[in-house]
Amino acid sequence: MFEEEIQFILEVDKMKSVDRRTYILNGSRRENDAEHSFHIALMAFILAKYADRPVDPQRVSKMLLVHDLVEIDAGDTFAYDKEGYKDKEEREMKAAKRIFALLEDRSFYDLWREFEDMSTDDALFANGLDRLQPMLLNYYGKKSTWEIHGIKKEDVLKRLEPLRKSSTFLWKFAQDFVEDAFKGK
Repeated sequence: MFEEEIQFILEVDKMKSVDRRTYILNGSRRENDAEHSFHIALMAFILAKYADRPVDPQRVSKMLLVHDLVEIDAGDTFAYDKEGYKDKEEREMKAAKRIFALLEDRSFYDLWREFEDMSTDDALFANGLDRLQPMLLNYYGKKSTWEIHGIKKEDVLKRLEPLRKSSTFLWKFAQDFVEDAFKGK
């Protein structure tokens, strides 16, 4: 069992090599999956008090740490890539079966599935944070993926739907900065 756990730990190091489209705040490079997952896991502890319904920050954080592990095999699908979303679920399910099978304990797979299904308040809030984090980097950062790829305000707001359903406060905050980001465009 211990050896399988070590193999899993070594396998997830590959997240550091999965680049996302969002740039880090200083605009010098794109963030990777490991950085993204760390960032939103920390956000869970800080922002849990703004959830409309009680959430468990530890559970949400753990969910956020494992939610993108499938991208080791499936790659990161850009949030606004309609073509990439056509087979995203299939690619990620195949990856989940391989990666999570490295552990005897199915709890990581179960958390990933719950996140994907948005079947609980924890999962809905986790999804909201997963979508809020790149929005913050786009708005406050020196380089905007929205501008680079010509993303429209309506698409950004639609992407934030889980946040609207899980935190009235954070939804209002996000709406305000999205409106400001697209002012005059």
